[in-house]
Amino acid sequence: MAIERTLSIIKPDATKRNLTGKINAKFEDAGLRIIAQKRIQLTKDQAGKFYEVHAARPFYDELCEFMASGPVVVQVLEGEGAIGKNREVMGATNPADAAAGTIRAEFAESVGENSVHGSDAPETAAEEIAFYFSGLELVG
Repeated sequence: MAIERTLSIIKPDATKRNLTGKINAKFEDAGLRIIAQKRIQLTKDQAGKFYEVHAARPFYDELCEFMASGPVVVQVLEGEGAIGKNREVMGATNPADAAAGTIRAEFAESVGENSVHGSDAPETAAEEIAFYFSGLELVG
């Protein structure tokens, strides 16, 4: 399996509850390395640009409001099959469907406030990483 990089976002519901360390421990325990990380406050416009692929969907405005409602931690995870491994560690989007021990099963408050975001494909990961980080910030 190839070494990959993926974007991870710890969302406002999780940062508000001081869960960053617990969430990062789950990534690291799964063999993923955090090679870049920063805590930022998105504006609604910035969130809108990041999630513009969902602009036509009914949840778009609510998602952008939520992502701008408090600090987030954006980070790049690296490891073998990092994209799939990250998605496995996160669990299903709906916490009611997430497997026991996953981030969303343990920490998500709802489908909308589900604590984490992760890239879904290599192309998406590259675009999402570039949205938040310059090449100089990726320190593997």
